[in-house]
Amino acid sequence: MFFSRFTVLGISLVGSIFALMRLDDAWALPVFLLLALFCVLGVIDLTQTKHAVRRNYPIIGRLRWAFEKIRPEIRQYLIEGDDDQTPFSRAQRSLVYARAKDEVSDRPFGTLADVYKNGYEFISHSTKPKALADPDSFRVPIGGSDARDPYMASIFNISAMSFGSLSANAIRALNKGARLGNFAHDTGEGGISPYHRENGGDLIWEIGSGYFGCRTEQGNFDPIRFADNAADPQVKMIELKLSQGAKPGHGGILPGEKVSPEIAASRGIPVGVDCISPAEHSAFSSPIEMMHFLAQLRTLAKGKPVGFKLCVGHPWEFMGMVKAMRETGIFPDFIVVDGAEGGTGAAPVEFADNLGMPMRESLLFVHNTLVGAGIRDRIKIGAAGKIVSAFDIAAVLGLGADWTNAGRGFMFALGCIQSLSCHTNRCPVGVATQDPLRQRALVVPDKAERVRRFHRNTLRALAEMTAAAGLSHPSQLGPNHLVRRVSLTEIRLFSQLHIFLENGELLSGSHDRDFYSAAWKLARSDRFELAA
Repeated sequence: MFFSRFTVLGISLVGSIFALMRLDDAWALPVFLLLALFCVLGVIDLTQTKHAVRRNYPIIGRLRWAFEKIRPEIRQYLIEGDDDQTPFSRAQRSLVYARAKDEVSDRPFGTLADVYKNGYEFISHSTKPKALADPDSFRVPIGGSDARDPYMASIFNISAMSFGSLSANAIRALNKGARLGNFAHDTGEGGISPYHRENGGDLIWEIGSGYFGCRTEQGNFDPIRFADNAADPQVKMIELKLSQGAKPGHGGILPGEKVSPEIAASRGIPVGVDCISPAEHSAFSSPIEMMHFLAQLRTLAKGKPVGFKLCVGHPWEFMGMVKAMRETGIFPDFIVVDGAEGGTGAAPVEFADNLGMPMRESLLFVHNTLVGAGIRDRIKIGAAGKIVSAFDIAAVLGLGADWTNAGRGFMFALGCIQSLSCHTNRCPVGVATQDPLRQRALVVPDKAERVRRFHRNTLRALAEMTAAAGLSHPSQLGPNHLVRRVSLTEIRLFSQLHIFLENGELLSGSHDRDFYSAAWKLARSDRFELAA
């Protein structure tokens, strides 16, 4: 055993001595240098005190770290199955790539899905299909009676991803693709960068707790700066971010050394100074104050649609917001529901895995609460969380959403290969990096076309599914059209699986729904916290 552990080191030592003795031969010098290097590494391994494996297995112990380093690539390219979601499967990524490149995404020979597996989902079709609708008509008007400048949004848009998390070229390509395809691009909470403005695509300006682009030097909300940016014709809607799915309730610090002049200009912060994103907003401290803040934003934005985004946490907190809407008469034009399965550049493992409500449950809860409070017709709902296919969109619309957003799906359209290196600044395809040389690989005109084609082809597939279901428009999709297998011998409609409240039910108390009724009683409009 002793000799097997030190065999490589022993061979290297003997070989280097032999080569040293034969330096007159042409081959001896390079062999000596190589084996001498192995000897040096072996001595270092034997004497270091941090890694027991290398101390016991000099030289060959280093293979462990080498294989561990390339393990994700080996798994993705050679071992991973087509349906292994890590977090997106090869099948999902391949579908996006094909549609972004205008390649045929049809599949021969039949489905590869196990249709008898618990959890399998499908749309029931009609014996009298409708004529294929024009995907360009798949739009939803956003903006209630208080919005003087409503927006006719596509039902499929680019989700919030900030400049800083994404490269300048990625932002350019996404926004140009949005302009070419006539859909919206959410800025993310990092503010409106020059790269968002270059190509003139429609923007949804997201404002987080750092108030980037509309903040004072102390980090508070600045109404004057907000009004200036909101007046830009490119900005179509204002989205107040309460939380995001991948790390709800988590603030952040961008170290000063990463605050470049470009990022500083976009966020309205000093160059080279730590940039803090608090976990909570300073502009309001209760649901009622939050509604008044939304009204202030709408006034300053000259009537453009204003709403908020959240990952649902304590149910009584959202219900408190709904009570505040009714009490103040101030209603957001839209609410975006972000699921816990949503993406991020980086998040603590526990936050990504074990905090926040998944998107479908969140969406159903928000939809039901608005219906039960009798105000669903006044507020549009968007939803985001691992949406890449036409069926993903259909399932979300069937559960109550009016439109959908996708982040990582559009990243795949840009060429993302899911290398899971977003947080390292070494993205191999130039999407999630600030390295000028790496992002140079992302050619904006080509990738913008891919973004446009992915959007167009996905909605075209949705049009085909909708027509097959006997419907003229995706907005007609409901829980009766969606089916899930719940056991080997049983399938159920979504309408049978989930509770759907009746209009005004929470106000009248006509039904005693344990979860909804109990949470509604706990909700307070004057505070987020539970009463003592």
